[in-house]
Amino acid sequence: MSTELRRLRNYIDGEFRDAADGRTTEVVNPATGEAYATAPLSGQADVDAAMAAAAAAFPAWRDQTPAERQKALLKIADAFEERAEELIAAEVENTGKPIGLTRSEEIPPMVDQIRFFAGAARMLEGRSAGEYMEGMTSIVRREPVGVCAQVAPWNYPMMMAVWKFAPALAAGNTVVLKPSDTTPASTVLIADIIGGILPTGVFNVICGDRDTGRAMVEHPTPAMASITGSVRAGMSVAESASKDLKRVHLELGGKAPVVVFADTDIAKAVEDISVAGYFNAGQDCTAATRVLVQEGIHDEFVAALAKAAAETKTGMPDDEDVLYGPLNNPNQLQQVTGFIERLPAHAKVEAGGHRVGDKGFFYAPTVVSGLKQDDEIIQNEVFGPVITVQSFTDEAQAVEWANGVDFALASSVWTKDHGRAMRMSKALDFGCVWINTHIPLVAEMPHGGFKKSGYGKDLSGYGFEDYTRIKHVMTSLDA
Repeated sequence: MSTELRRLRNYIDGEFRDAADGRTTEVVNPATGEAYATAPLSGQADVDAAMAAAAAAFPAWRDQTPAERQKALLKIADAFEERAEELIAAEVENTGKPIGLTRSEEIPPMVDQIRFFAGAARMLEGRSAGEYMEGMTSIVRREPVGVCAQVAPWNYPMMMAVWKFAPALAAGNTVVLKPSDTTPASTVLIADIIGGILPTGVFNVICGDRDTGRAMVEHPTPAMASITGSVRAGMSVAESASKDLKRVHLELGGKAPVVVFADTDIAKAVEDISVAGYFNAGQDCTAATRVLVQEGIHDEFVAALAKAAAETKTGMPDDEDVLYGPLNNPNQLQQVTGFIERLPAHAKVEAGGHRVGDKGFFYAPTVVSGLKQDDEIIQNEVFGPVITVQSFTDEAQAVEWANGVDFALASSVWTKDHGRAMRMSKALDFGCVWINTHIPLVAEMPHGGFKKSGYGKDLSGYGFEDYTRIKHVMTSLDA
């Protein structure tokens, strides 16, 4: 017996709509491999309508006082708390994540991040007015950039939506946000939650595929394009945006080195690194999946990590004992499987290395040792529950290998030597360096990388300022 699929709809100019041409795509629950909804496959007409709505709403939203924008964002945060169980249910269908971990690890930080940006709305800083030329006073204004075209990824659909809209709205911009085509459900629900709080047209959601995203970026209306996604997608966005010199904000891939020195507490490091590597099935651009271990403790560390992997569970969302759920989609399962199938002869699979079950897109916690710096699995992002291990000799080699990839988002150093930790934090060419921990984030601190990990910052005052522009105003004192 067939089950009727739920119908998701775009949210444009304060109302829910189907795609103008009626096209849809099926949305699949990755824990079951079965479709549960349809979503609009938005085309140019839908993009045009959303951009027109955002542009029309921009002047009034821009001109609201920071206090008024703060009040609206605080109401949104309260509404997220009140409807948390609905958000959790939508996100679990989107991603197959464990229910308990989604409740404890995503809802609280999301609410906190919205409240942080609500406060930031009233804390814009600039140079004080002054006379830098005789008879003239100069003032610096910070202004919103305008309409923002935003594209969120499928690994944290709900939280990344917050990272996009919260700073943009706080700064006085209006938004057209597109979720991934595999995970639109929670973003459509967010539109429903926000719809009764913000003025019409300030926040719009359109569903669709990469062609929809391209149409958003190439549209003449937005002043800024912001994407969290793959390097390939980021390059495409940067190229498209260059045609009319849009501002671009890119948070792309990662290949975080986890540098473990011989003086570290092995048991504690293994416990923390395995969680930071396997959480969310390793589908995190900051995941602790590239471990470099000093040679004196390499064998002991690998044995302990393989044991931790064997004890880590993946499974259905309602299983309280699992650390992570499925990979997000069949293509991602194929990508992770391909990396393992193509391993060179000198590599050794210490744990896992296989799909789990025949329903959904689950993959076993995996450890691979014996790898060399130029191996494919070291140089490229796997984005799955696979931790690689290399053995290094000294600090200089650790720095060389850690920095020897195209990505530069996050890293960590594990040592009891304070001087070494400080030297490494300076030498590591990554946007974040954790010391004796890996993966914690707070709203007050910036998140963003260098090199092919993109540019611009999420979270923090720096992320907020990315959604503003600077204007110099000079006035004659003799007028």
